[in-house]
Amino acid sequence: MRYEAPSSVEDAVATLAGAPGAHVLAGGTDLLVRLRSEMIEPDLIVDIKRIKGMREIAPEAGGWRIGAAVSGAEIGEHEGLRADWPGVVEAAGLIGSTQVQGRATLAGNLCNASPAADSVPAMVAAGAVARIVGPEGTRDLAVIDVPKGPGKTALARGEFIASILLPAKAPRSGDAYLRFIPRTEMDIAVVGCGVSLSLDEEGRVTAARVALGAVGPKVILVDAAAEAIMGRALDEAALSDLAAACSKAATPIDDKRGTVAFRRHVAGVLARRAAVIAGARAKGEQA
Repeated sequence: MRYEAPSSVEDAVATLAGAPGAHVLAGGTDLLVRLRSEMIEPDLIVDIKRIKGMREIAPEAGGWRIGAAVSGAEIGEHEGLRADWPGVVEAAGLIGSTQVQGRATLAGNLCNASPAADSVPAMVAAGAVARIVGPEGTRDLAVIDVPKGPGKTALARGEFIASILLPAKAPRSGDAYLRFIPRTEMDIAVVGCGVSLSLDEEGRVTAARVALGAVGPKVILVDAAAEAIMGRALDEAALSDLAAACSKAATPIDDKRGTVAFRRHVAGVLARRAAVIAGARAKGEQA
């Protein structure tokens, strides 16, 4: 196995394109576990951390561009991200332990393509976009379209994610992410839910995105849930309709961590609670 640490995107792309068995190293919290467990035997590891911009968080078009090698710990310490997208920051902070937080990245969590990834529903709810570089140049792809199923992504040979763009925060908007796990910490989501919404001056919803994780082969963007609360205040009736839409949209499996019926119920419960938090943030009532 070879190790390369290119200093430019062009060199990284060329190196990856020339080695079919290559793997990208950003944080390495998934890659190194798979290596040590002998789940993979890569011919080449390409470390992208030395490439300019990979470790940076920069303002862009009113939003924030987050380099592929920015750690969860760095995201959690960034005042601008915490102010604009607290739900995404909270979701990123749920990836692993304190030690893992020093290395784990949004791009890595996305490319691992786990249906239960915590940061992905939150990014989908936020409308985040991944910037992908490869032999054919640069392309932008909505985060929801990057995973194709468990362990599978839309990335072609030689491509890797260089950054994630969180868009400009709309006026009177807020987001939130919640998950259910069997233990109090350091477990993967049985169900996860990200909600992002905007309110008018009367408290009625003017825009919304609701995303569910761990209840399908990839994150589900529940358009029916957003439609259920559009033009309405977040009262009991609207929240009940939101919850029902999420429970209906969930397509989970039965396993030792939860039944289909339980997961569908929890999807609705989490959506309701996340919407309440996002609504409070939109009103400036909760940090």
